[in-house]
Amino acid sequence: MRYLYGPVHSRRLGLSLGITLTPHKVCPFDCIYCQLGRTIIKTRKRQSYIKSNEIISELKEFLKSPALKSAAPDYISISGFGEPTLHSNLAYLIAEIKKLTLIPLALFTNAALFYDPEVRRDVLGVDLLVPSLDAVTQGVFREIDRPAPGIKIKDVIKGLVALRKEFKTGIYLEIMLVKNVNDSQEYSYKFKEVIDRINPDKIQLNIPVRSTTESWVMPPDRERLLQIKEILGPKCEIVA
Repeated sequence: MRYLYGPVHSRRLGLSLGITLTPHKVCPFDCIYCQLGRTIIKTRKRQSYIKSNEIISELKEFLKSPALKSAAPDYISISGFGEPTLHSNLAYLIAEIKKLTLIPLALFTNAALFYDPEVRRDVLGVDLLVPSLDAVTQGVFREIDRPAPGIKIKDVIKGLVALRKEFKTGIYLEIMLVKNVNDSQEYSYKFKEVIDRINPDKIQLNIPVRSTTESWVMPPDRERLLQIKEILGPKCEIVA
């Protein structure tokens, strides 16, 4: 399989079959904590990076295979090795996947392109959205996510607020916390102000536990995680 991987055990979704929609490390961000290494093509240009029919053909093959009976996924997860919303045929792919199976469909995204109404429309067919938000100020955004030129955190936030009004099923907002970057008590209250506007169904705190792009990246300690969880309120959980 070139575009499918797993099923693998997910901390949040149970057994998950992954689908990648881009080649390795095509992304609007170059996050300091990414376990996949440095971004190769940093872009916000949408195009058909992988032929849609090849992705669907692989999924059909999997759904007919004995592997499905022995390890039926709890979710199909569109995530993979780059940013899935960069694929210009995303809406079509989601619709085709939903025709093939009743397995719930999740999409993991860095939320960089949700300022674009077309991108927000394209994701409406999934059952669960897991967008990330690692910063709420431009300085920290540049430090932790290292976005492509022209991407502003205020636009990412506006896109997430608009998405919540349009997407009526589950939104689990993920925050990747990095020690001494976005984990201070003061910054946690800034997070809370923004997250209250977005109004996700869950807030999921994550920390870098695998290899990271930058060797100096460290997770906050457990006590700090618990403090941040308390600040962000009852919808917040630690998934690390």
